Amino acid sequence: MDLYEKIISEERFFLIAGPCVIENEKVILEVAEFLKRETSKRNITFIFKSSYKKANRTSIHSFSGLGIKEGLRILQKVKDEFELTILTDVHETIEVKQVSEVADIIQIPAFLSRQTDLIIEAAKTGKIINLKKGQFMAAEDMESATEKVTSTGNQQILLTERGTSFGYHNLVVDFRSFAIMKKLGYPVVYDVTHSLQQPSLGKITGGTPEYAPMMAKATLASGKVAGLFIETHPHPEDALSDAATMLPLNSLPDILEECLRIM
Repeated sequence: MDLYEKIISEERFFLIAGPCVIENEKVILEVAEFLKRETSKRNITFIFKSSYKKANRTSIHSFSGLGIKEGLRILQKVKDEFELTILTDVHETIEVKQVSEVADIIQIPAFLSRQTDLIIEAAKTGKIINLKKGQFMAAEDMESATEKVTSTGNQQILLTERGTSFGYHNLVVDFRSFAIMKKLGYPVVYDVTHSLQQPSLGKITGGTPEYAPMMAKATLASGKVAGLFIETHPHPEDALSDAATMLPLNSLPDILEECLRIM
């Protein structure tokens, strides 16, 4: 069974998780080893996620990653050492070919979810494409994004909800979005941690991660969500990106247990 078939036939939920951005090899390997062990114990399909570059940081002074060459080297090491599937995001068409040599799932970031050339170039690789719904888009708008992927003959799509802009420096999750996107015929993912951001709060992004367990359980209870997307770090307070929203790594086992009781 290939990865996409495994995802769409999953009876529980699958997990996409890892640090927001690759800071160094040590942290990435620590997180990958921990998550592989904890998901294997619980028979949860696990996809490791981290970004080699964050192209949409609020401040010019914010850490944006190690770059594509070093970042992909570390992701390849995770793939080889722990036999994990890899998800990472692309920001420019020129990156796609190189990324496709390592990633099993190519993610189109929310801010780029209308970028036709980028979506098509990623889809042409034949890899699974995770389309993150832009904070500025309605759920039904994602049909047009899926058509850009399928125009290449690629039918392997995930649709991820990460919250919708609501006034200044806040996001809201409209649960109707899960039902609307599921009708498009593709697995729907809930991005737990990004949906709890408080975007561009001054020169940083704030957040309310204390609501993550509640939101994860509530979305799974809707019966419309196939996967959870959670960014996590051994010490979020020291993280170089999304420090205010990532969950402590050691909190994940309890959250997974709570979520499994919903299914």
